[in-house]
Amino acid sequence: MKKSRYLPFLLSLLVIVLDQVSKAIVVHAIPEGNVGARFFGDFLWICHVRNDAVAFSLGAGLPEWIKYIFFIGLPLILMVLLSYAIISHRFDDEVTAAQRWCLAGIVGGGIGNLIDRIFRSLRVVDWISTNNYGFLGMERFPTYNIADAAVVLSVIFLIITLLFPKGGKKHD
Repeated sequence: MKKSRYLPFLLSLLVIVLDQVSKAIVVHAIPEGNVGARFFGDFLWICHVRNDAVAFSLGAGLPEWIKYIFFIGLPLILMVLLSYAIISHRFDDEVTAAQRWCLAGIVGGGIGNLIDRIFRSLRVVDWISTNNYGFLGMERFPTYNIADAAVVLSVIFLIITLLFPKGGKKHD
């Protein structure tokens, strides 16, 4: 395999490190359930929240054994499959180099939150809260972290590459 196939994992590693370091700082500096700092008026809060579910607190009331399956087991399998798609020649005709980087961003974010779920009793540290000004009926957007942002941005870029494919060879 070409070494360049492994380069996107640098993005995964960067996301994991930034995510875990930022969470460690928040856990150390801000008591859980508190806002540590406010910026731009009331727009941005740096706070310490724990999420025992997935996006938008979906699944918070599920039994713990189901959370282990759906919040650790399945995401772990998905991270392995996405990693395989990044390095495998099998997908050369379907996956571009840019899409491999997008997948790597998703892998990094997924692993960042998996680390929390495994080592923090199924509770992910979220710390970025932004004012939503009532848009979609929410005063504040649900609190998130670097891993969440990496996944969302990577999916957006992946969708863009799928909607607007560039001509030419698809593999690196």
